[in-house]
Amino acid sequence: AWYVPCLASLETLQELCRKENLRCKSIGITNRNLKSYEVEYLCDYKVEEDTEYYLVKWKGWPESSNTWEPQENLKCPLLLQNFLHDKDEYLSRARDGKALKVRNHVKALKPAVSDYIVKKAKQRIALQRWKEELNRKKNHKAMILVENTVDLEGPPIDFYYINEYKPAPGINVINGITTGCECTDCPAEKCCPKEAGFILAYNKQKKLKIQPGLPIYECNSFCRCGPDCPNRIVQKGTPYSLCIFRTNNGRGWGVKTLQKIKTNSFVMEYVGEVITSEEAERRGQLYDNQGNTYLFDLDYDSDEFTVDAARYGNVSHFVNHSCDPNLQVFNVFIDNLDLRLPRIALFSTRTIKAGEELTFDYQMKGSIDLTSDSADGLSPSRKRIRTVCKCGAVCCRGYLN
Repeated sequence: AWYVPCLASLETLQELCRKENLRCKSIGITNRNLKSYEVEYLCDYKVEEDTEYYLVKWKGWPESSNTWEPQENLKCPLLLQNFLHDKDEYLSRARDGKALKVRNHVKALKPAVSDYIVKKAKQRIALQRWKEELNRKKNHKAMILVENTVDLEGPPIDFYYINEYKPAPGINVINGITTGCECTDCPAEKCCPKEAGFILAYNKQKKLKIQPGLPIYECNSFCRCGPDCPNRIVQKGTPYSLCIFRTNNGRGWGVKTLQKIKTNSFVMEYVGEVITSEEAERRGQLYDNQGNTYLFDLDYDSDEFTVDAARYGNVSHFVNHSCDPNLQVFNVFIDNLDLRLPRIALFSTRTIKAGEELTFDYQMKGSIDLTSDSADGLSPSRKRIRTVCKCGAVCCRGYLN
């Protein structure tokens, strides 16, 4: 038998079951709860005969089953708080340069207000589900939060969270390494960085001590040292709780840290699809027409491969550019010593306060392929479209490329 993944959400399937009076244990619809009612969100408000009523959307039921309920029947203080907040937010927005006056004793809401409230409620639910999905898929302990207080944009439709490189057919990102260091207390004289001809990248506080441009060689899965080895940093994943948030100046989504980050600390890894440079050039022209790109050249040793985080990636997919960034790119080698395929790690360049946005310079060497140097070498028909920079830094160059 063939099994095809269902693209409908659990709530949609529950609505169908209740509408058709069907039971299905696998999605939680049984005889006991087939007719149960739980408030999913509040849609509208009115006053009749001095009684306040709210239009309720019931969880797992179609919108045709919405009912007006007196406030005294509602046992959902958080949902009521969200409803009032969204209503006040809409009514207090500036219109034609003047703020609308909020009336506290309205008999009914205008359709535009209730429509906005419903959209915000649906967005809140969608973002919560997305946050739960991201935290299910991540392979590190730190949490990922999602926040949008700017507009009605929901989760990206065509984005899939991954924790490591997703190689295109024919590309091997694991080169079959079968040896590791024999250290019992790294770093010893013959630890992995020494074997590669470089110094250990980290100090005793597990902070970066090498200059940009130098590679990082971490201990691998064949090394004798354990998980607490001071030369295992990037491979453990993001150590900080981060928030994907909607920016208020037209830069789309961004990422901010929820914890203080000290200078020279590992923050996150940049992952995506690993493709050939030829395929990257083809995709780059398509992305240019859309006004964005997530192509990251792996040019530590050669210019053979590129990471494309447009559809597959992790939190780094949402990190914005800045001409004065607080993150720096480093090439890392762990279980793959192929110089053409380094892993890309982002380290802090200074102390970053909790709540501050994380950024890196898209024109850094080995960074996203938007450099003017690469564009100048192309024929006129293949030159990159110039993208205006909105980073707001004092030293802003004006364009991303």
